[in-house]
Amino acid sequence: MLLIRHLRATAEILRISTRLGGTQTCLCSTQSKDTKNNHQKPEDGKSLILRTNLFESAAKKDKQTYIEMVKIFEKRSVHRRNHVEFIYAALRHMEEFGVNKDIAVYKALIDVMPKGKFIPTNIFQAEFMHYPRQQQCIIDLLEQMEDNGVMPDYEMEAMLVNVFGKKGHPVRKYWRMMYWMPKFKNLSPWLLPNPVPDDALELARLAVERMCSIDPRSQIDVFDTKTVENALDHTWVVSGQSLEQSELLEAHDKQEPVYIEGPFVIWLRNRSINYYVLKSAPKQLPPLETSGDPDDVSKLENPYIGLDLRFRKTKPSGSAVSTRRRSVHEQEDGIIYAICCTGSSTKDSLLSWIRLLEKEKGNAALASLAVLFKFTTPSAELLVPEEDSNKVQH
Repeated sequence: MLLIRHLRATAEILRISTRLGGTQTCLCSTQSKDTKNNHQKPEDGKSLILRTNLFESAAKKDKQTYIEMVKIFEKRSVHRRNHVEFIYAALRHMEEFGVNKDIAVYKALIDVMPKGKFIPTNIFQAEFMHYPRQQQCIIDLLEQMEDNGVMPDYEMEAMLVNVFGKKGHPVRKYWRMMYWMPKFKNLSPWLLPNPVPDDALELARLAVERMCSIDPRSQIDVFDTKTVENALDHTWVVSGQSLEQSELLEAHDKQEPVYIEGPFVIWLRNRSINYYVLKSAPKQLPPLETSGDPDDVSKLENPYIGLDLRFRKTKPSGSAVSTRRRSVHEQEDGIIYAICCTGSSTKDSLLSWIRLLEKEKGNAALASLAVLFKFTTPSAELLVPEEDSNKVQH
């Protein structure tokens, strides 16, 4: 009996000890969880701050600050978590920092990606876009480069191959860019400096030179309205006119006025400037005289004047050679006499331009012509007529 009582007492003691130990272990486990949560919360908050407010809270927004923020993110963690969100946030704030046309900044963002992890190991991973979120992020980065006219180089190809392999979709996007962008880089016959100058006078000179390149004999002049008597607006005027335009202006009917139309907009890369045109009213252009059917090959004529005259029995009544040559300045909406850009785009500066054309350029006909203003407001949006919109709806 005594032995049985002793065994029961020891069993109860063991039960009590296990209960007390379980509560202690539970307390310890809950305390450890709380401590873990307390340790994780500031890290999550820190990463959230780094992702969202890193670029917005910058006091000085330039390239050096932008690169320092990228380096801070790289040193924050070895695994570089949330790198996709960071790259998208960096792409959104590029224009604010003025680095949207700098290839070194794009390389720094590509270098944020972990190396070797996203390389496909078989054909299925390569074709079905292994790690699609990361690949799409870099594709968007390359598209932003393409939109800003930034052409990649061979160093960027090596960086993309180290991250995604030769069969990655960003590398394919890079190859397409390297095929097309060099073809279109120098395709325009009007070469412009990159970047375009910020000086309005230099920008106006480039714009007028581009528009007047249709006539190689055009002369570009820069006037100062201070030299004009009774000029209220003192500014610069960039004018373009050729000798042929002066002759057309001299032959203009004195009973009809000439018009100053504008402002029109011309874009030079990402910069725009307004210009004005001195022109006549719309006139019906005389058609070219043709003799007979131009497709009739039985009566071929020599286009060179003065050749094979001994074989001609009769002089042709009229041909395209005998008619007056139509000038390139004679358009359907009027004859263009001159073009200009002014620093203030006011009526007084345009009147000073007319006086300078009369005195400095020898256009004496302007003294006896009435000059009328015909201002227009350029609209960037395309307006659809109501009839067309109704047709589309039905």
